[in-house]
Amino acid sequence: MYRLRRLLVWMRRVHHSRGFGVQSPYDYRFVRYVVNEHWPYYAYEEMKRRLPDIDKRTRKLCRLYFRIANWRQPQLILNYCPSSEAYRSYMHEGCKRATVIDGTTWHPQADSTVELARMSLTGNYEQFYDSVATHADQRTLLIVERIKRDKASREFWQRVQQDQRTGVTFDLYYCGIVFFNKQRYKQNYKVNF
Repeated sequence: MYRLRRLLVWMRRVHHSRGFGVQSPYDYRFVRYVVNEHWPYYAYEEMKRRLPDIDKRTRKLCRLYFRIANWRQPQLILNYCPSSEAYRSYMHEGCKRATVIDGTTWHPQADSTVELARMSLTGNYEQFYDSVATHADQRTLLIVERIKRDKASREFWQRVQQDQRTGVTFDLYYCGIVFFNKQRYKQNYKVNF
């Protein structure tokens, strides 16, 4: 079932492969060398041995989160309502100096900023998103999972894209990536991931 669905998604997004249509050099490099990097990273085999019982979609997302953490090198990673504990392991492996904390227990201070956050659309996700957006700066990156799951999640993703606090967004079908850098032109990209 996963392969058939993956093929259908890939066919619908074939015109958005490998950075086609991305004009900004910064965004193009992010799509090519972080989102769609196909070369094996140093920890992929080790993580596969440590976590062998992960389905293909989850492993694909884990590797994406690993690459993002490796690229961003944050001090703090918020992990809100993960459907798999593998996400935490992969993100921490991507940046070993980072502290990965549960987003449900995070209580932001007035001067705290978020560097990297991952959230699923379960629980009180709108409140979590608002907290992240309020404490975001130009380096903040947010990953929103399952943005195409149902009508409510698609509507939420539309609101995130239109939010005045957000900047560039990437729709990867399985998840969305949000940058909060307001110095860059607001753009919404669809990427074949």
